[in-house]
Amino acid sequence: MSRECSANNKKKGLEMLRWRATRRGGTRRHESLAGVEGTRRQWRGMDTTFSVMEGRREKKGWAKNWQAKEGSRLKEANLQVRFCTNETQATREKFVKKLQNLGFDITVDEVFSPAPAVCQVLKKRGLRPHLLVHDGLQPEFDQIDQSNPNCVVVGDAAEYFTYKNMNEAFQILMGLEKPILISLGRGRYYKETDGMKLDVGAYMKALEYACDIEAEVVGKPAEMFFLSALSDMGLEPDQTM
Repeated sequence: MSRECSANNKKKGLEMLRWRATRRGGTRRHESLAGVEGTRRQWRGMDTTFSVMEGRREKKGWAKNWQAKEGSRLKEANLQVRFCTNETQATREKFVKKLQNLGFDITVDEVFSPAPAVCQVLKKRGLRPHLLVHDGLQPEFDQIDQSNPNCVVVGDAAEYFTYKNMNEAFQILMGLEKPILISLGRGRYYKETDGMKLDVGAYMKALEYACDIEAEVVGKPAEMFFLSALSDMGLEPDQTM
C-alpha cells in the first residue's frame, strides 16, 4: 500500500469515527448499521469497531434496545468492539454494571471513556494533574502522580463545581508558566430526571476565559479521544470502522 493510500485510509477512518460520534436520533442509527455482514463486506480487513454510547441516555428504551442488540451483532461478526462514552461521573466498573443490568453484553475492557484516555496523555507527557472531577471518577486516576500539579483536569464534577474548587483550579493554572487545562468533554448541558444540568463545557469555558488559555478536550467527538482508544488497542484508524 502506498504512503498516500495509507494516509487516505487513516483520514477516512477518523472521519467515520467522528461522524459516528456526532450522529443523533435512533432512526438514523438503525438505518446506518445496514447489517453487520454487509458492513464487513464493505470494510474488508477491518477488525475493530467503535459503538458510540450516549452517556445520558442509557436508561431510554431506544438506547437499551438498539445498542444492546448492536453490540451483540458486532461480537457475532467476530469484530473487536469498543463502546465509547463521555461518562465522567463514575468509573467504568460502575458504568458497566449499570449497563449490564439493562441487558448489555459488555465488559469493562470493552468500554473506553475520557478518563483512561486522559491517563494515557498524562503519562506520555509527564503531567501531574490537579483533578476537578466527580468523586465517583477519582479511582480512575489512582495510578497517576498528582503531587505538585503542573496541569488541571476538569470533568463533569456536578455538585463539586463549587466556587472554592473552581477558584483552586484557577489559582493553580495561573501559577504555572505554561498552564495546561485538559477537559473530559465540552458538552454545554444535559438533561436528568429533575431537569437540565450544566455540563463540563460551561466550566471549562469559564477557566479558559479567566486564564486566557485554550483547553485540550479529551472526549467524543474530539480526535484525540478516538486516537487514544486506538492506541489502547494497538490499531490505526484505517483498521477500524
